[in-house]
Amino acid sequence: MELTLLGIETSCDETAAAVVRGRPDGAREILSNVVLSQLDDHAPYGGVVPEIAARAHVEHLDTLIGRALDEAKLSFAALDGVAGTAGPGLIGGVMIGLTEAKAVALALGKPFLAVNHLEGHALSARLIEDVSFPYLLLLVSGGHCQLLSVEGVGRYRRYGTTIDDAVGEAFDKTAKLLGLGYPGGPAIERLAAQGNARRFVLPRPMVGRNDCHFSFSGLKTAVARVVVANGPLDDELRADIAAGFQAAVADSLADRVARALTRFRNENPKAEPVLVVAGGVAANKALRARLDTTARAQGFRLAVPPLNLCTDNAAMIAWAGIERLTLGLTDGLAVPPRARWPLDPNAPPATGAGVKA
Repeated sequence: MELTLLGIETSCDETAAAVVRGRPDGAREILSNVVLSQLDDHAPYGGVVPEIAARAHVEHLDTLIGRALDEAKLSFAALDGVAGTAGPGLIGGVMIGLTEAKAVALALGKPFLAVNHLEGHALSARLIEDVSFPYLLLLVSGGHCQLLSVEGVGRYRRYGTTIDDAVGEAFDKTAKLLGLGYPGGPAIERLAAQGNARRFVLPRPMVGRNDCHFSFSGLKTAVARVVVANGPLDDELRADIAAGFQAAVADSLADRVARALTRFRNENPKAEPVLVVAGGVAANKALRARLDTTARAQGFRLAVPPLNLCTDNAAMIAWAGIERLTLGLTDGLAVPPRARWPLDPNAPPATGAGVKA
């Protein structure tokens, strides 16, 4: 059955709307994918300010939905359903997009799909290429760092999570220490390409442990100590610290992923060996290259969405809605917004300060 869905995403500081179509022959088509970044609004504060983000969503969401439909050359009547992010995220922003999605679905008399933002990332590779269940997922973003076995739509088993900072947080905090501003990830990547990664000895958090958990707080602290010990920083010092930090992150991710690949293969010997990497940090080309090498070493194929689908967007929300609607997994209008919404609610708790769900 051909399905065309409007997706709405407002979980953090991007206001986004998209129209995606899934065809009976398995073809997928992104008819539009409109994203309004709020980086300039938040940059002076060194991070996302929830109230500013929520106000921007209110001001721009209607216009972006109109643009998404115009670019898709469709009217509201052509939609088969509406998907909206119901969490996790900044609760004010989630409420705005979720309410809008419900209102459009109600007005049209069309199915409503409440989508987990993390599931949007988790399924995004399937929007671009043929990736069969089950597969191993590394979800890396500003708020999340997890390894999960993706067994189907709505079916996830968590292998590991961060016990403190997510990797994206570590990039942003390191960039702030280096005076690079916000957002930190792209700035660190650009600077690291010019630096000597071996100049400073930085820790490789969790490397060698038997589990699949992550930790980046200690690495961030080590960077802070290097900055204090070597200040004031010139351009060469900044580049070398950035390169050393990025190399440490790559080593840590590669070690954790390697353990997860082994576990996944043992548990799913007949599955196609695919490692999917999704989330904003997946846009880092150096990390992607390292993870590709790690995957190939164990006979896995790396699948990473294009850059515009790694960062927050509404096309992935619309696609997750299509996946759910195909299975008849619709939602009522009483679905609440959620600041936290783990993909695997039954995962055993990890221990550590500031554990992420």
